[in-house]
Amino acid sequence: MPIAQSLLPEFDQEMKSTRKLLECVPDGKFDYKPHERSMTLGRLAAHVGEMPNYAVATLSLERLDFKGDEKPYAPTTRKELLETFDKTVVQARELLAKATDEDLAKVWTLNYKGQDVFSMPRAAVLRSMVLSHLIHHRGQLGVYLRMNNVEIPGMYGPSADEMKKWQASA
Repeated sequence: MPIAQSLLPEFDQEMKSTRKLLECVPDGKFDYKPHERSMTLGRLAAHVGEMPNYAVATLSLERLDFKGDEKPYAPTTRKELLETFDKTVVQARELLAKATDEDLAKVWTLNYKGQDVFSMPRAAVLRSMVLSHLIHHRGQLGVYLRMNNVEIPGMYGPSADEMKKWQASA
């Protein structure tokens, strides 16, 4: 089985789970911060929402060079966040579906201010710096939402909120 075909089910599942969580991000709470060194809820949600774009960059470029003066993606509403997420998920999935094993074996580099941060085969970048990175920040976002009394959906089975509803209806 080609590498891309083995990654697609995982990609699809993680994007579906991520969208469920992004749907819970409350408008009007984007400035919430649980700690002075933490990202705001809006910035964290934006980072989670922009993660499929890293898959696009990984699959369409040989390297990504950050100069250090880039403006972060900053949606101001949940609607804007979801629209961008949905659009980049489609782009990323199309690129992944077309990727050959040779494409995924090519080394990809992330550079920041002239310094290489890492170089790895694209397949490894997709697994670690896209999917695992997404899952990490999605977990953080779930905590932020919980701290704001937002019921959250389960990612790999029912959440405590969903179990409560299921038990109440039984």
